[in-house]
Amino acid sequence: MAGKLSAYVSLLLLCFLSVGTLRFVHAQKTWCVAKPSSSQAILLENINFACSQVDCGCLQQGGPCYSPDYAINHASVAMNLYFQSKGRNTWNCNFKNSGLLTLSDPSYGGCQYA
Repeated sequence: MAGKLSAYVSLLLLCFLSVGTLRFVHAQKTWCVAKPSSSQAILLENINFACSQVDCGCLQQGGPCYSPDYAINHASVAMNLYFQSKGRNTWNCNFKNSGLLTLSDPSYGGCQYA
């Protein structure tokens, strides 16, 4: 009986600590970017999907996030716009396992990530 109680308490403690960790991560500002290992095809698919859901005007030629004109940069901006607009849920940065959450602000030059 003592072994079962000990296992139950350990499991309960693990669940409590896990929830605390999740709350801690959610309390921090996070951004969604494209994984560097993503293929061009996946990056273009992510841009098309995200920009069909949110305004990606900043990626248009002359926009603050247009340069550098690389798929990885454009996908990261589009994916982050989508991620931020959907409530910053971890599952909104999956993009068929090509998204990556970061705690470091990926903004550069005049391109400010939300």
